[in-house]
Amino acid sequence: MGRQEKRLEVRLTEEELHLMEEKMKRAGIKNKSAYFRKMVIDGYLIQMDLSCVQEMIRLLRINANNLNQYARKANECGFVYLEDIQSLQKQQKLMWIEMRKILEELSKLGQH
Repeated sequence: MGRQEKRLEVRLTEEELHLMEEKMKRAGIKNKSAYFRKMVIDGYLIQMDLSCVQEMIRLLRINANNLNQYARKANECGFVYLEDIQSLQKQQKLMWIEMRKILEELSKLGQH
């Protein structure tokens, strides 16, 4: 690599400097300039779309509310309807589908 033409100054807090030095150590890079060039050219930021997580939270709330209602009903009446249990099972299945989607998306992050 030829001589660098432009100079870039970066200001870091003590904590940021310590974190950077730890990352440099893990990467086996001792030269700060080389580390900065490597990160600027090859580094990347991860921006996550959390809409699937929000959907999962929505489903969890619905299921928790329904479960509480069924528990109250069971305490009051001494029984619950089969349809209620089947509804909870269906909601549980939907949550697992959403969770698998989330896990698939998260696993893709490690492949970049």
